[in-house]
Parts: sequence; C-alpha cells; structure tokens
Amino acid sequence: MCAVDDILGPDYEAITLPMGRDSEGEVVATLVRRPVPGSRRAVLYLHGFTDYFFQTHVADHFVSQGIGFYALDLRKYGRSLLPHQTRGLVGSVTDYFPEIDEAVRIVREDCDELTIMAHSTGGLIAVLWADRTRGRGLVDALVLNSPFLDLNVPALVRGAADALGGVLAKLPPKTVLPLGVATAYGTSLHRDHQGEWDYDLAWKPLEGFSVHAVWLAAIRRAHRRLHAGLRVDVPVLVLAAEQSLKARDFVPGAHGADIVLDTEQIARWSTRIGPHVTCVRVPGGMHDLVLSAEPVRKQVFAEIDRWTAYAYQGKAYNP
Repeated sequence: MCAVDDILGPDYEAITLPMGRDSEGEVVATLVRRPVPGSRRAVLYLHGFTDYFFQTHVADHFVSQGIGFYALDLRKYGRSLLPHQTRGLVGSVTDYFPEIDEAVRIVREDCDELTIMAHSTGGLIAVLWADRTRGRGLVDALVLNSPFLDLNVPALVRGAADALGGVLAKLPPKTVLPLGVATAYGTSLHRDHQGEWDYDLAWKPLEGFSVHAVWLAAIRRAHRRLHAGLRVDVPVLVLAAEQSLKARDFVPGAHGADIVLDTEQIARWSTRIGPHVTCVRVPGGMHDLVLSAEPVRKQVFAEIDRWTAYAYQGKAYNP
C-alpha cells in the first residue's frame, strides 16, 4: 500500500485499493486522507452518485477540530475510474462493501473513534453496510447528508420500476434507461455556471451519469431492504433540506432546495435505519447540504458538531 500526493494538494494523500476484477476487468477504489498526527478520531466520507471527493472545506472543518479526515472514491467513480470501466456501473450496492471494509480497516489502524459521513447514494450504501457489520464495533456513528432512501418519482412510476425489477436486472449490463437529461443540479453548483464550486466536470458532469437498468434494479433492491427495516446499532444523524423542488433546468430556487431527492421521503424512511436516529431539516439547504450557501452550510456543520458531541457521550440530542 503506497500513498501518493493527491490532486487536492500537498495536505492530501491518495491510496489505491485493489479490489480484484469484475465483468469489465480490473477494479480499484481510492482512499484520500488528510491525517492529523496524534489524533485518535476520524471521519470517513462516502460520496454520492455522479460524484467524487473534492469538498476540501469539509475536511478543513474536521481537521480544525483535531479529527483526521478520510474520503473514499468508490469503484468506477472519480480517482477510481479506469479507462475500461462504465461510470458508476454495479449490479448490487453490496459490491461497494469490500472497499468500505478495507478503508475502515486502514482508518482504524490510527483511530479509536470513527464516524462515517455519507451523501446521497453513499448514505444508502453506508446504512446497509453498517447494518451488515453491526455488533463488530467498526464504526461509532453515521452522519447522512441527504441520503438516497427512495426514488423521487411518482408512486406509480416507483411501482412500475419495482414490478419490472427482475426484467431490469436481466437486461444487458450496459443498457441505459431513456430518462432524458437534467442539468439543473449541476448548473446550480459549478462556478462556471450558476454555482460557487470548482470540480472536475469529467468526473462530475453537469448532466449526471447515465442510469443503467441493472444499477436501478440494484438501487430498488437496496431501498426495499431499507424499507423493511434495518437494525443499525450506532447513533445516526440524518440531515435533509427543508424543502424539495422539481426542476430539470436551472431555476433560482435551486440554490435553496433539494432538486434531486424528495426530502419528505428522507424524513419518512430515516426511521427504518435503526433505533437511534435523529433527523434534522435544514432551511435553505441544497441536495448536497455542505455545498449550500455559506450561512446554510455553517448551520449544517453546527448541527453535526452538536449532535456528534451528544452521540459520543451517550446523551440525548438537544437541538
């Protein structure tokens, strides 16, 4: 295992994690780290769909408190995307478990207290992983930023997707669903358009990734598993925007609402994660809450800090 300088600069290192092979060939994941010498506390960040780790201000927040920061670019995303691979394509969310296992093992070598912070699809993956590993003491808390707990489509469409789940799973792996193009979210984020953030548009394109049939079938299986009820045995903080907004093209309201997921669904299904769940709604929040306007993201970090202090002391959260 060899650490090299990361694209984010001299404060960051990247470690390539070999993950064997799948139907497309070699697979890797990438662990980005910004350690704090002597610290026994750490955060491990998991990104969402059409995403990778670039949010250095998130690392800054935790490092300023003496907490080591790690982020995992999952297989077929960002730093881990190899030339022969299809972006984001997996047949099951459990395909990601080996790289989370390995990342946690590495982080745990240097820390006694580990929080997994996960966004959107990463949040769905994180809760299923935490449910599978309950009782092993691998993680101490989960912080979920707008987790992807259901499809943001009408109930009839969700029902149709579930009814066709077996068919979708059996289609050729690279079958793309004709869902059209939506650029509202990407346009609201990137500084070359209507946003304030700079990131690699090859790794996080404005129009998102193509949605493959087998991927959607895998996501719906994961949703059904969650909806049936998990037993995650550590405290969980679920953060969601106060309101959602439907938009395929940019509108000014995109800077103050979740235009990717239905935040009412997030609040509803968060209760199925485990027995110790706190759900906080954030006024003015975007889908990725830490990319919201500065006053909003300051509130998000304050909520995380306050909740974390209570969670690690075993006390009830008192907002």
